[in-house]
Amino acid sequence: MEENIKIDNFEEYEDPILYDKENDSFVDDVKFLEKWAEKVEGPIVDLACGTGRATIPLARKGIELIGVDIHRGMLEQAKKKTKHANLSIRWVEQDCTSLDLGVNSPLIFMVGNSFQHFHTNEDQNLMLTSVSKHLVEGGVFIFGTRFPNNEELLQPETEEYWKSYKDEETNRIVDVSTISSYDPITQIQHYITIRRFKDDTGNIVDEKRSNIQLRYVFPQEMERVLKENGLEIVAVYKDWNETPLTKDSNQMIYVCRKA
Repeated sequence: MEENIKIDNFEEYEDPILYDKENDSFVDDVKFLEKWAEKVEGPIVDLACGTGRATIPLARKGIELIGVDIHRGMLEQAKKKTKHANLSIRWVEQDCTSLDLGVNSPLIFMVGNSFQHFHTNEDQNLMLTSVSKHLVEGGVFIFGTRFPNNEELLQPETEEYWKSYKDEETNRIVDVSTISSYDPITQIQHYITIRRFKDDTGNIVDEKRSNIQLRYVFPQEMERVLKENGLEIVAVYKDWNETPLTKDSNQMIYVCRKA
């Protein structure tokens, strides 16, 4: 079953160009990471880097970076984006649960809620062990994940409108909606994302559906799993502006240090 979930999750990333169109504008985490990156020397590792949304702007600041992802198509898009740029980025296709980068880093980060792709306790432990092994003593691991609030977990299992945006390349309006279903035993939310592409008259000319499954972790649970894998929590925030975590949060941003 776990292997099927991994394959299922690839659907959302099969179109890296579309992924960039929908996500490249988010930069809050990059600004946060830059402050930490300026404090260290040596290679910084971006785990589950995707197309380099966070990796590339940090590299433009002269920071040495390694971008790691399991999805070859996303990495190929990242390489295309940096083909003619003189940036210090090493792109690596590896599974984050079994990293072998040959380096020790002072700072490793995982953004874009990628932590939720590790669906089992075993996978979470393997990933965090890999992180710990690649950190120098006192090295920092920063990551974000969705907060398991009622609004996130108790969504109706019917189609709900999410957002609309204009595709600047085609000038089409894209309406995005989702259908979700949460399993409280596995703590996994199954999402179907529906994108409807409209022409100038508002007629639907194309429709794409993708599946993704995301594991939610509660704060007390997270504290335990991090400690068990040699990582102590330095701070927890509700956003990348360093706002303290509250019960109405939508995100959990963790700053951890290798014990």
